[in-house]
Amino acid sequence: MIEFSDVSKIFKVKNREVKAVQNVSLKIEKGDIFGVIGFSGAGKSTLLRMVNLLEKPTVGTVKVHDTDLMKLSPKELRGLRRNIGMIFQNFNLMTSRTVAGNIAYPMKLEKVPKKEIERRTKELLSFVGLSEKAKDYPEQLSGGQKQRVGIARALANNPDILICDEATSALDPETTADILKLLKRVNAELGITVLLITHEMNVIQEICNRVAVMENGFVIESGDVYDVFTNPQHPTTQRFIQSVNQDRPSEAILKEWRENGGNHLYRVLFKGSTTHTPLLSEITQKYGVYFNILYGTVRELQQQMFGNLLVSFEGDERAIKKAILELQQIVEMEEVVVHES
Repeated sequence: MIEFSDVSKIFKVKNREVKAVQNVSLKIEKGDIFGVIGFSGAGKSTLLRMVNLLEKPTVGTVKVHDTDLMKLSPKELRGLRRNIGMIFQNFNLMTSRTVAGNIAYPMKLEKVPKKEIERRTKELLSFVGLSEKAKDYPEQLSGGQKQRVGIARALANNPDILICDEATSALDPETTADILKLLKRVNAELGITVLLITHEMNVIQEICNRVAVMENGFVIESGDVYDVFTNPQHPTTQRFIQSVNQDRPSEAILKEWRENGGNHLYRVLFKGSTTHTPLLSEITQKYGVYFNILYGTVRELQQQMFGNLLVSFEGDERAIKKAILELQQIVEMEEVVVHES
C-alpha cells in the first residue's frame, strides 16, 4: 500500500543542513494499522508528510499503490491525494462551519452532487456517533467530539489510506481509548489502511499490528508489535516499552526487599502458550524451591498473552540453580541486579 525506499529528507536552515529523515525503508501493507513512534524531533512527522508529497524526499522513492509519487503530474497527484485522508492533533476544523458543514466540505471541493453530499454526511455522522451534533459548531464540542468530526471529514471521499498525525495526544486517556476504538472500526469495517505517528507507546500497544521506532531521522527498529514489545532490541525502544510495562518497582522497594534477605531475583518473560502453564509452580515444586512474584504484569498483545514478572527464589542454593536452569530452557529469564546504596 505504501513503500518508502532509502528515503532521506534534508532541510537547509541558515546555511546548514538538517537531516530530518535518513535512509528509511518501510513497507505498509494493505489492512495494516502501522504505527511510527519516536520522541520529538525523531523525523516521524516529516516521514508522514511524504505519503501525500506534502514533503518531497531529497533522495529515495515513496510509492503508494506501487506508483512512484515523484513521477506523477500535478493532476495525477491531486487524484491520489483524494484517496488519502488525514486527521490531526489539533483537529483543524473550520470554526465558521457546522459539524455537517465540516464533513461536507471535501465533497463540495470535488463537486459531488448535493443530494449525495447530504446522504454521505448523514452516513458519516452516524458512523462516528455524532448524528445529534450535525448543526453544532466546533466550539460547542469536546476534544473527543472534534476528533470524531475530523475522522468523519477524512473519510468523506472514501479514501483507502488514513494518516493520523498525533491524533490522540491532545486528548485525555478515556477519550483517547474511544478514538482508538473508532480507528479500529475504520480499519476493520471499511478496510482502510491506517498509518499513524505518536510518541505514546500505549497507543501503539492498543491499536497497531506493526510498528517502526524512529530516532534522529533513522528507523532504529521495526516489526510486528508483539515481537517488538516482547523483545525490544534498541535502548530507545526499551525505554518506550518500559513506559507502559511498568515492569520494575522503585529502587527503594528493591532495597527493602534486599534488606529483608531477598536473593536470586529474575525477570521472567512468558509468551504465548507458556502463559497458560503453571511452569513456576511445577518446576519449583520439583526441586523443593519457593518462589515469590515481587512485581509484574500479564497483558494481551495482538490477541496473544505476554507476562513480564519479577520473581525471587528461596531454598537450597543448588536446588535453586537447577530450577532456574530448567526454567531457562523454556522461558526467557535474566537476573536483575539490585544496586547497593
